[in-house]
Amino acid sequence: MSRTALRICPLCEATCGLTLTIEGTRVTHARGDRDDVFSQGFICPKGASFGAVDSDPDRLRTPLVRRDGELREATWEEAFDAVAAGIRPVVERHGPNSVGVVLGNPNVHTMAGALYPTVLLAGLGTRSIFTASTVDQMPKHVSSGLLFGDANAIPVPDLDRTDHLLLIGANPLESNGSLCTAPDFPGKLKALKARGGTLVVIDPRRTRTAKLADRHVAVRPGTDALLLAAMAQVLYDEGLVDPTPHVQGVEELAEELRDFTPEAVAEACDVEAGVIRTLARELAAAPTAAVYGRIGSCTVPHGTLASWLVDVLNILTGNLDRPGGALFPQAATDKTPRPAGPGRGFALGRWHSRVSRHPEAKGELPLSALAEEIDTPTEEGEPVRALIAVAANPVLSAPDGDRLDKALDSLDFMVSVDPYLNETSRHADVVLPPPPPSQSPHHDFAFNTLAVRNQVRYTRPAIPLEAGRMAETEILARLILAVTGMHGADPAAVDGMVIDQTLGKAVQEPHSPVHGGDPRELAGRLTGDTGPERRLDMMLRLGPYGDGFGVRPDGLSLEKLLAHPHGIDLGPLQPRLPQPLKTRSGRVELLPGPIADDLPRLRAALAERPEGLVLVGRRHLRSNNSWMHNVPALTGGSNRCTLQIHPEDAERLGVRNAEPVRVKGAGGEVTAPAEVTDAVRRGVVSLPHGWGHNRPGTRLSHASTDPGVNVNQLLDGRQLDPLSGNAVLNGVPVEVAPETAPESPAVTEKLTALT
Repeated sequence: MSRTALRICPLCEATCGLTLTIEGTRVTHARGDRDDVFSQGFICPKGASFGAVDSDPDRLRTPLVRRDGELREATWEEAFDAVAAGIRPVVERHGPNSVGVVLGNPNVHTMAGALYPTVLLAGLGTRSIFTASTVDQMPKHVSSGLLFGDANAIPVPDLDRTDHLLLIGANPLESNGSLCTAPDFPGKLKALKARGGTLVVIDPRRTRTAKLADRHVAVRPGTDALLLAAMAQVLYDEGLVDPTPHVQGVEELAEELRDFTPEAVAEACDVEAGVIRTLARELAAAPTAAVYGRIGSCTVPHGTLASWLVDVLNILTGNLDRPGGALFPQAATDKTPRPAGPGRGFALGRWHSRVSRHPEAKGELPLSALAEEIDTPTEEGEPVRALIAVAANPVLSAPDGDRLDKALDSLDFMVSVDPYLNETSRHADVVLPPPPPSQSPHHDFAFNTLAVRNQVRYTRPAIPLEAGRMAETEILARLILAVTGMHGADPAAVDGMVIDQTLGKAVQEPHSPVHGGDPRELAGRLTGDTGPERRLDMMLRLGPYGDGFGVRPDGLSLEKLLAHPHGIDLGPLQPRLPQPLKTRSGRVELLPGPIADDLPRLRAALAERPEGLVLVGRRHLRSNNSWMHNVPALTGGSNRCTLQIHPEDAERLGVRNAEPVRVKGAGGEVTAPAEVTDAVRRGVVSLPHGWGHNRPGTRLSHASTDPGVNVNQLLDGRQLDPLSGNAVLNGVPVEVAPETAPESPAVTEKLTALT
């Protein structure tokens, strides 16, 4: 007999509400929840395939422990015994920095991934921290930190009310949005056009989003910052600047941008000066407007400058922090809002990587540097000798996976928290598999801070935890205890410690609703069936909409949220400045020092012209990085690993559609089928990311039947955005030839010179 249950989809950033049909202990169908306050019934192919993702037979059911060189099934007790025995001696002998931690993208899609990694890092005390952020959005964190004093204060476009939306390096019709949580992003863009608004897309590919646009500008890859700087220069030059309040540095910025005229950048960007002027004038003339940039403008040599300039344009046109522009969301689990005023600011480079001396950003080192931090000895500091990978597959997601693959084999010890034996976890000495999403609770801590409408939702597990499995929250709690010298303690102690520390601080803060209270008494009033639920209740009650433990009777609590299974709508985004600012000045600092210091590098780019072909990535609607290629329903069709190439380039190189082509970059060479299409501009080729499932020792039976190639193997990891440490993945030079063509002896020398 079937039943239904609600579940928030964890498969992309749109966070749509689902209604699951369950037969016994299996999800047999998923449809959109029409009563969900945020998604209102929208669903994409990933959400519709929730049941197939959930019941993938290749998901690990029990822990694996390496014995006599082979990973074998083990009990949970044996697994955590092995973790404690493997990690603690490394810490004690070589220090905490000898243990690296890698956090993958799926962490932000689970409650466990939001609540426990910070505790893990604090307990270990390691500075060897690497995450997926430095192959994705770290430039946006850095630019936000420098502008607003808070790396997580990221304004999002007010999609439902804007009159003019300019997207650069973003393809939300395929990605469903990123750093902008918006169910039915395609519908919101169509609604924008239906109400008479304008959609502009800047992208070297004619994506599905670009096809919907009123204006598509096919910029040369990697020149996003030049184009945006020229638009800002036009605003100054033509007297169109009308800045947002609470901003300093407006006049100083005008001088810094003086050289970036449309005429000066036109050749480098391959965009006519008149088009650039039109883009700026239309942006300034719109009643409301928002500029939104994403991964295409982050993963380039000037990623931080491009991310900064996105907000510069919003600020100079007065569209930051106003309805219809770009606003700061207010999540229900945000900290209690503090009074506006100067803060501690944001600092870069507080420490550096051991080998290449890369500066940290937001407490992280570049993921591109992980291999060298393992395999390269230096006189300064210990190499990474042990690794903890939580929901991470850097062999595919980081540049030069072949080098990292070998480096992982040299570790003294490695533990992976992962549901699959994939290209990275196959190296682990212990694999700890979390249960499928249907057996886990869900609340979006991170994505609600990026949502285009304030709301709050929570779903308990749709299916009880299967016998023999362990909740992901308990896995991470036990992992924390095992690696910090408290192996064997009650895992509930981790949640209890966090609650005690949080309430202890809250009662000392004058602006807190529980100021002067008794932390123990407050802890005793928390509700919830588990430690994570009690922590959620605490965060809700202390948050901006919370009941303050009874101070505001109509406010939020876990009990109230559970009474609203489809969520609670908290209203449209509202202007919030200057309250979110944590800069030392208490104002938006439009021209921070690190940005000004990096502008000469952008000026030098005015004279740069790439030779030959350059590579860009691409996203598929039915995929999310390397997660979903093992699900038959989400592969095939348009979700294929092909090299897109323009017809004129194909003819010049002798490349034929569907035939294999050899692609060579500074980091290696791959062979993929050609897809001849005018969807890419001349001089550009495109390979999707997340593929390359052909390594031995994995258990990805469907993915291995059509493995594709790892686009990141074309990169050697040396090209980084210097401010953020983000890998340069787009606009990199490559050589392309039919597979049967003889290789030019000058290829390697030329690629080295170009990079």
